[in-house]
Amino acid sequence: MERRERGVMSRIKSCFDKVKKEGRAAFIPFITAGDPSLSRTREVLFALEAAGADLIELGLPFSDPMADGPTIQAASERALKNDFGISGVLELVSEFRQKSPVPVILFGYYNPVMSYGEERLVSECQEAGADGFLIVDLPPEEGGKLRELSLSAGLSVIYLVAPTTPDARLQKIAGRADGFIYYVCVTGVTGARAELSKTIARDVGRIKRFSDLPVAVGFGISTPEQAKEVAGAADAVVVGSAIVSLIGKLGDSDEMAEKVREFARSLRRGIDSAKK
Repeated sequence: MERRERGVMSRIKSCFDKVKKEGRAAFIPFITAGDPSLSRTREVLFALEAAGADLIELGLPFSDPMADGPTIQAASERALKNDFGISGVLELVSEFRQKSPVPVILFGYYNPVMSYGEERLVSECQEAGADGFLIVDLPPEEGGKLRELSLSAGLSVIYLVAPTTPDARLQKIAGRADGFIYYVCVTGVTGARAELSKTIARDVGRIKRFSDLPVAVGFGISTPEQAKEVAGAADAVVVGSAIVSLIGKLGDSDEMAEKVREFARSLRRGIDSAKK
C-alpha cells in the first residue's frame, strides 16, 4: 500500500484521523459550485467551515445529473446559467485553500471531466488544492486512468456503494477505493426524506468487512436528528439536498451564507451528540 506513503499525509486521512481521535463522525456538506454564483459559493464554503464542516463536497454543475433529485438538478440549472467552467471552480478552490485546511472533493459526472481532459484536470486540481474526485457515473472498471493519475498526484478517488451492491462487487470497489467509501443509504436519486433506512448500521458493518477505509453515509439526510442517527453508525455524515434547498430558497442574498452556516451548525451539533 504505497499510495499514501508518498509525501505529506493527505488532508482526507488527516481529517478522519482527527475525528476518530475526537470520538465522533465527520460532517460532510455538499453544495453546487456557482449556485447562485461563484462569489456566493465562496461565501458558503467559508460559512460551512465556520459551522464545523470536516470535509466539503463541491458539485460540478452538469446538464444531465441523472443521480440527483430535483433539488440538486435545479441547483445545477441555476449554476449553468452563470456560464463558467471547471477552471472557474478550480479558481474558487484555490482561493479557499489559501485560507482553509478543510478537504474539498469535486463531485460530478464524467462527461465534463472527459471534455476537460483527465490529465489536465488532475494536474490543475493538485495545483489548486483539491483533494479528490467522486465521479458518479464512472465505475471502477472504467476509471483506471483517472484513478492512477489521481493517486500519483496525491488525490483520492471516492466510490459509491449502494444497498443493492453485492459482496463480490463491494470487495472489488473496496480494493480500489481511496480516502473513504460513500454509502448511498437509499436506492434512487438524491433528496431529503422523512425517514431513513433502518439497516444503515448493518450495511456499514458489511462494508467494513471488506475495507478499513472510513464509511460516509449520505442521500436523504436532512435534519439534525437524522444526522445524529446516522453518526451513531457511520464514520461520516453527508448532507446535500437540505443545504442546497436552503441556498435555492435564499438565492443571491446577503443573508444566505449566514443562514447556511446556522443550519450547518445545527447539523454538526446533531452529529456531535451521537454516541460513538
